[in-house]
Amino acid sequence: MREIVTVQVGSFANFIGSHFWNFQDEMLGLAADPYGDPVFKIQSLNMDVIYRTGETHQGTTSYTPRLLSIDFQGSLGSVSSKGTLYSEGSNEPSEVVTWAGHVSTHASEPQNKNLFLQSLYQEEQDVALTNGNNGEAKDSQHEIQDTDIVRCLDEGVQFWTDFSKVHYHPQSLYEVNGLWMDVKQFDNYGIGRDVFMENLRGEEICDKLRFFVEECDHIQGFQFIVDDSGGFSPLAADFLESVSDEYTNTPVLLYAVRGPSSHMSLSSRKQTVVRDLHDAVSFSRLSSFCKMIVPVGLPSLSRSKTSTFLNIKDENPYHCSAVYAAALHSTSLPFRMEPLGPTADLSDVFGAVDVSGFVQMLAGQSRQNMVAILDVAMPSPCLSGKQDKQSLLRNLQPLTPEVAEDVDDLQAVESMIVHGAIESGGHRLSVSEVKNAIHGAYECATTRPMFCHLSAARCPLPIPLPFPSIFGNLVGQHGELLGSPILGSSSRGSLDVHSIPMAARMRSSRAIMPFLENRLANLHKFGIERGCPGTELLRSWGFGKDELEDMGETLSKMVRTVDPHSDISSDSD
Repeated sequence: MREIVTVQVGSFANFIGSHFWNFQDEMLGLAADPYGDPVFKIQSLNMDVIYRTGETHQGTTSYTPRLLSIDFQGSLGSVSSKGTLYSEGSNEPSEVVTWAGHVSTHASEPQNKNLFLQSLYQEEQDVALTNGNNGEAKDSQHEIQDTDIVRCLDEGVQFWTDFSKVHYHPQSLYEVNGLWMDVKQFDNYGIGRDVFMENLRGEEICDKLRFFVEECDHIQGFQFIVDDSGGFSPLAADFLESVSDEYTNTPVLLYAVRGPSSHMSLSSRKQTVVRDLHDAVSFSRLSSFCKMIVPVGLPSLSRSKTSTFLNIKDENPYHCSAVYAAALHSTSLPFRMEPLGPTADLSDVFGAVDVSGFVQMLAGQSRQNMVAILDVAMPSPCLSGKQDKQSLLRNLQPLTPEVAEDVDDLQAVESMIVHGAIESGGHRLSVSEVKNAIHGAYECATTRPMFCHLSAARCPLPIPLPFPSIFGNLVGQHGELLGSPILGSSSRGSLDVHSIPMAARMRSSRAIMPFLENRLANLHKFGIERGCPGTELLRSWGFGKDELEDMGETLSKMVRTVDPHSDISSDSD
């Protein structure tokens, strides 16, 4: 077994994670459904890579994500941090007294379950009643309609658990004690600087991670999803430092994600300086403790080319996180493909690679750039005629911010995943047909990477019920792109679209230069140069001159790695 442990740190990271695990749960459900689409019943995708088998206190077998989620206290909404599969235990204070001083209790009102969570609870109660009545089902008196659930979620999601349909292990959910959801301005590096080290939080978090790692037979890597837009970034950096010390030979693939609120325009120069310094410090620190870092999160997803066939509300994290989660689902598929021998049938999957091989392929070859760009086509266009093949390469658009367009890079290295591909008639293509189509597309392309690894799978992205209504009216039931719009609604959701073909690409390219140069320039301009406006701020964050110069050198080295002739790299030296 080659297991992956996933770690989600911060609010927006958990919004993405909630969608990500909903996709996995939907795949498991479709695979077990005797009447489900056979394409989801393939045996070549091993879900044990990201899931674990356990047993509840009642002796019931459980199958839960191999996950550690870290967020504010109170961020779980109506869901208990102990999960729903295991006994709740008592919330009463311990009888062991170790403090003789005054004690004050702070308690919040319990959150009510929304319609979606009520429907999940009702479904489980119905199953229990059916089992208790020798298999005879009883009709619920107040059945909740799917249309009402979709409307409820579209009108308001407050917590990432509001749309999660997954059961979690008690060790998976960690609320940072004393850090409540209504904490204001938890928006810069300094505010979260000591959170990991205070009140034994670091030990508690590391113990939870150790629980999942120690039960692995042969862990292939960690998948970190970190909301790096505010105070969770230093917590994640301190945690990653502990992980790199304890699990030296286990690679970390890190997605540094940004929610829509982090891109709001700022009213004063001081706020701009704070944000620019945060971005530089955060990226420098996080990248120091991983093998590959992938920045994810556009200033306006709705106005990007990614949303050509989507209707996104930028201000709604429930919407934006769904797109990013779909891309992460796609990029994770090769990690759980079963390796095939030279004579194996290519009908289901192709291009298996583990985390270590993936990182080595993108960051260990050519110029050895560890900062990757994530592109996505959602849904992926048809792959049949010559024009359609070219359309896929054109439709792959970056989810990484501050990326240069139309960069001709002869040293670029790419890894592409295409799954659920269809041709113009709606027929689902075999893996071999996908392979031939992609090779044909690159043959005709005006610019090509130095190397491209292709992975493919027949199963499309399933669209679970709590997925937001973000598809445009040119997207059909199985993700096919229609010639004319469907009348009646500009947005379509899970009741209208059941699955979509997807394509995602990770690339090491010179196109990342603006992202790197901006962070290096801002660190020097606001934090290192004599008389710069951010010196006192950075000192209050705990950074001295030597640490800042080390960060500057880290960023400068990244720039030189991508472009040895960069002016900004030479100036910083």
